[in-house]
Amino acid sequence: MSKTIDDMKLEISDDIINNTTKCNNGLSCLSGERACLCEIEDNFNCKVLFVKPNNLQTCSYRMSFGYSYVCTCPTRKEIFRLYRI
Repeated sequence: MSKTIDDMKLEISDDIINNTTKCNNGLSCLSGERACLCEIEDNFNCKVLFVKPNNLQTCSYRMSFGYSYVCTCPTRKEIFRLYRI
């Protein structure tokens, strides 16, 4: 599936998107607006993403971890792994 964010074409495999089964936001991260993406504060080998939530929207993939949050969303992790955004 191809989507654009700020004139950048994102190629995310259908397998990854199909594995994002708990998304209650309609895969808004692929809508083309960066405002939908939580900011990545830090990462560990692109496998563990520490995020700063950008809104108060609930997310089934965002987990509290001390004073921070961890993102477990397969699609968001793939966007970061491939495009560093």
